[in-house]
Amino acid sequence: MEKLREQYEKEIKQQLMKKFGYKSIMQVPKLEKVVINIGLGDIKDNPKSLENSINDLRQITGQQPVITTAKKSIAAFKIREGSKVGCKVTLRAGKMYDFVYKLFNVALPRVRDFRGVSANSFDGRGNYSMGIKEQLIFPEIEYDKVDKLRGMDIIFVTTAKTDEEAKELLTLLGMPFRN
Repeated sequence: MEKLREQYEKEIKQQLMKKFGYKSIMQVPKLEKVVINIGLGDIKDNPKSLENSINDLRQITGQQPVITTAKKSIAAFKIREGSKVGCKVTLRAGKMYDFVYKLFNVALPRVRDFRGVSANSFDGRGNYSMGIKEQLIFPEIEYDKVDKLRGMDIIFVTTAKTDEEAKELLTLLGMPFRN
């Protein structure tokens, strides 16, 4: 996976400099971090779901997840402030590029009826977020050991100033956008 990083350093930076007319190599946008989040709605009914989702996330990313807690109490959802509501992992540098390569080239093509990801999920500041409906698309997850299908949110944080720059960066990294 070090190849993707080296390829970014050389080819992708050159292409972005040429397309957007940057004067310095430091202006070229780069992928800063990738955040993977699993929110658990069934944690009240099934306390073991947090442990299972942490194990799934650890297998997928190779990094220990952090447990997220509720910031506010919401009576309608029966959530108290400080209660555990999910887990997340923040990937940077080498592990980030490994995950991105695996997501674009192995996991996403395994999605049934996959035609590409939506290009409308940018936030206006050059960050992209996408959702995955089930963790089974990752090869590390064994089908027999899954207790429940869980989705996850994946956020790509870039140093790009605009969505257009971020989209071009992610396209050059290999993200399969829908036409």
